[in-house]
Amino acid sequence: MQGELKKALAAAANKLFGENAEPEITRPEEKFGDYSTNLALQIAQKSGKDPHQTAQALAQKLEGLSRVKKIDIAGPGFINFTLTDEVLWKATQGSAQLSRPLEGQEILVEFGDPNPFKEMHIGHLYSYIVGDSIAKLLESAGAKVRRLSYHGDVGLHVAKAIWGMKTQPEGQELGSYYAVGSRAYEEDPKAAEEIIFINERVYKKDDEQINQLYEQGKTASFDYFDQTLSQLGVRTDKRYLESETITAALEFIHSNTPAIFKESDGAIIYEGEKAGLHTRVFINSRGLPTYEAKDLGLAELKHRDYPAVARSIIITANEQSEYFKVMLAALREFDKDLADKTTHLPHGFLSLTSGKMSSRTGDIYSARSLLRDVETTAKNLYPDTGTKTYLAAVKYGFLKHRLGSDIVYDVKESVSLEGNSGPYLQYAHARAHGILLKSDKTSAPLRDTSLEASERSLARKISEYPEVVERAVAELMPHHIANYLYELAQTFNRFYESSRIIGDERQALRLHLAKAYADILKSGLGILNISAPERI
Repeated sequence: MQGELKKALAAAANKLFGENAEPEITRPEEKFGDYSTNLALQIAQKSGKDPHQTAQALAQKLEGLSRVKKIDIAGPGFINFTLTDEVLWKATQGSAQLSRPLEGQEILVEFGDPNPFKEMHIGHLYSYIVGDSIAKLLESAGAKVRRLSYHGDVGLHVAKAIWGMKTQPEGQELGSYYAVGSRAYEEDPKAAEEIIFINERVYKKDDEQINQLYEQGKTASFDYFDQTLSQLGVRTDKRYLESETITAALEFIHSNTPAIFKESDGAIIYEGEKAGLHTRVFINSRGLPTYEAKDLGLAELKHRDYPAVARSIIITANEQSEYFKVMLAALREFDKDLADKTTHLPHGFLSLTSGKMSSRTGDIYSARSLLRDVETTAKNLYPDTGTKTYLAAVKYGFLKHRLGSDIVYDVKESVSLEGNSGPYLQYAHARAHGILLKSDKTSAPLRDTSLEASERSLARKISEYPEVVERAVAELMPHHIANYLYELAQTFNRFYESSRIIGDERQALRLHLAKAYADILKSGLGILNISAPERI
């Protein structure tokens, strides 16, 4: 219906005022109607006409739309539309069936990216959860999504961990070895020299003992990552390693120097100022590629493996935003199409009440620690249901926030069965399913689809779902889904308090609404990768 209104408004604006407008349609507060537009204000601003009179002219031109019950003008010139009950009712029957505008498109989504030899911390956990939800969003719109991850298996952090493995007793976690090596690198000049030596050996692969420790640590790291992803129900289709990008990176940069890159004091740089950015080093004075160079190499590898993609999305912390701008500017000079297809999607910082945690010092809150603590808290509060709700608590607790904003995660709040939480929505779905089990008459035909006030409010909220998903897909923002589901559950609760379902003379219609409500909860939770249990 939204599309039909846009088309009718555009035609009216052209006919009356000669405007080729693209009307914006929004959902106003329920008391104002079902849809609203500020098109009259836009036209009046351009033409100098009175906005209220402009709105009246448009409204008069639109009178007679078969699916609109009422058109009102509010304020300085907003046009509000109230749909007929029949249209609203039909919108609830199949609202969980989503359009697929991305059908046939192949899209890459890179997320997670924890480095081997270091602990997977809660920032990685957030990236995995939000990246997987964005992938599911795109899949709901028909895209064929390839889930990728990229891991720093070479670099000083690896050398620091191997130094720790060589100097400390066996049997410790890799994160502990890294923390020891990191402190030694900063506090002990001799240790720093040894770590630099190890780093060069890792690149050259010419020391048998270091090679063995390297393979041992890398295998242990990815086994641990896989266990955590399995616990979350998140998959990756392909992993890229930094070591795999080096050859492609060096070839790319050397072959484009001095055309794109410049030599400077033994290093090779990209002068980002020409793109309104800043200069960054791509190959250092030792001849080794930097992170920037390796990301260029990664772009080449992705293009080689997936040459027909429509889009490539990279999800990282927002502290890397400026870095990605420079890298993409350099790539754009070589391959504009590939750069234009690439989107860096930054997320904010995740912390607990203890504040920011640094992996350099080893003082971090790991992903597995958080998952364990949330599960324990949920079990203590709800002994019979805790194991079913703790993953929903974590995922929804992350995803309800707008991507890009910083999050302070509250464990107890996230596991609550009351309020804006994942377990609350799981309980809401189980409750709706319980109502439906009390009757098998949801398929009964309806002769009268006129709606009472409480029924209309619920039907109106249900009908918003496809539009919410469309917006979430367009903006790559899963929080739109999360917030909508919470609002939907609240709307259903108000409906259920005032409108008896089982045994009422309007039972058949209300069961249809309850079924549509449950279907949308399940669909929306699925996009967030949260289970929708039938009982808790």
